[in-house]
Amino acid sequence: MPISLTIRRLLSIQPVDLPVFHPIALKLIHLLSDCNFTIDELASTANDDQALAGQILNMANSSSYSGRVKVETIKDALIRLGAHHVSNLAMAASQAALHASHNGTVNAIMQELWLHSHGCAVGCRWVAMNTGHRGLAEQAYLAGLLHDVGKLYLIKALERITNTGVALAALERELLLEIFGELHVEQGTRLMEHWSMPAVYRAAVDKHSGEHFDPDDMVLVIVRLVNAATRTCGLSLGAGPDRPLVEFPEAARLGMSEQQFTELGKVLEASRSVSFLPAPA
Repeated sequence: MPISLTIRRLLSIQPVDLPVFHPIALKLIHLLSDCNFTIDELASTANDDQALAGQILNMANSSSYSGRVKVETIKDALIRLGAHHVSNLAMAASQAALHASHNGTVNAIMQELWLHSHGCAVGCRWVAMNTGHRGLAEQAYLAGLLHDVGKLYLIKALERITNTGVALAALERELLLEIFGELHVEQGTRLMEHWSMPAVYRAAVDKHSGEHFDPDDMVLVIVRLVNAATRTCGLSLGAGPDRPLVEFPEAARLGMSEQQFTELGKVLEASRSVSFLPAPA
């Protein structure tokens, strides 16, 4: 059943700049879109928020992201891991912190959303690295991380609405899932356009589900396939796919084998243990 016109209207008048992106993480992404950036400029930007800088270093030194040589400073991380990798860690660390609420129902769903988004990010990077698209690995990671940002926006907008005493039923799980299904792509695309995010990430938000997609956009192809893969291992709010992943056109486009899907499943399962689940602030 379509969501009520009242809830849709209330959502339509919510500000587009609700906190779904950290300003420092956004600034890093935009700096990287300019070929004239410097390591010192990136390090200075990241260090503008010491809490975020600490989270970046924590993730950078985890076994899932680096693990071989400990990095002590943001500049050290930029030099050893690369600018795009560290920028992605900044976005991941800040996104993790945003997926938290004092409302028990909301917090539970936010943490499920975070596990899904983080799993997609890690899975997308692995697929890119293992299907001949190593050069797209960092873009694939960030696209996977952000593809469902519309859901985070919607749940924060609904929480803001219900805090005023209106539409309290909107935070019930079944209605939330219905709202996600109808509006998350629309609202996610609106967000990406408002924040002038690069086209590769806008496409991942706009076209990660649905029948039609550009088969030549390999980052999008990867995101779509990994998004489906998360539904086979309980890392998604949605039901599992209706056919084996190897039969997906995205799988054929990437040349994915049954063995690779088995390995991808292991990567997705392992992502749970390094997801840095947030606690309510």
